[in-house]
Amino acid sequence: MLEDMTIAVIGGRGKLGAALAARWSAAGLEVLIGSRSGMAYAEAAAAADIIVVTVPFAAQAETLAEIAPHVDGKIVLDTTVPLVPPRVMRVQLPPEGSAAQRAQALLGENVRVISGFHNLAAHKLAVPGPVDCDCLVFGDVRTDRAVGVALAEAAGLRALHGGSLANSAAAEAMTSVLMFLNRTYQSDGAGLRFTAIPDVAKPAA
Repeated sequence: MLEDMTIAVIGGRGKLGAALAARWSAAGLEVLIGSRSGMAYAEAAAAADIIVVTVPFAAQAETLAEIAPHVDGKIVLDTTVPLVPPRVMRVQLPPEGSAAQRAQALLGENVRVISGFHNLAAHKLAVPGPVDCDCLVFGDVRTDRAVGVALAEAAGLRALHGGSLANSAAAEAMTSVLMFLNRTYQSDGAGLRFTAIPDVAKPAA
């Protein structure tokens, strides 16, 4: 599914973006890095088939405005979590319902927005090998979600269809809960693992 596609990681010098880009490159995929210190966001988005946005919530709107002219008809996978300092361990979803829905509103209906990679510790992704955490992928079109699932699997993760884009709110909110758990129990990047799912390769319609 991904072999003939180019992936642009927007914010690819950040911790999450760099870790994902490295894993996809190691899997043999063609990856472009869009960063403030390298290839411009707009240039990377224009040259890619799939765009993965890995910037902080504070930079989401500005970043999406920059790539918007170049993503019409393309899949944009938004990883944004609405963390609002200083209370990042408190759930603070935006008025749109989730950062993913905000991305869809900002980019317009012709852009195929999906979301995922919310509950993964970037420092664990940065180390080669398996990560003990599931990756939920959200989107209103199942075939588009399947692209996000394929991206997660190419990064060495177990990926699950999480349903509509609106459901992204649950995973985005859970990030603040995981951060609270990390502090409270001094854990090194708590994650989520779902049980009793017999065959994740064949989701029901």
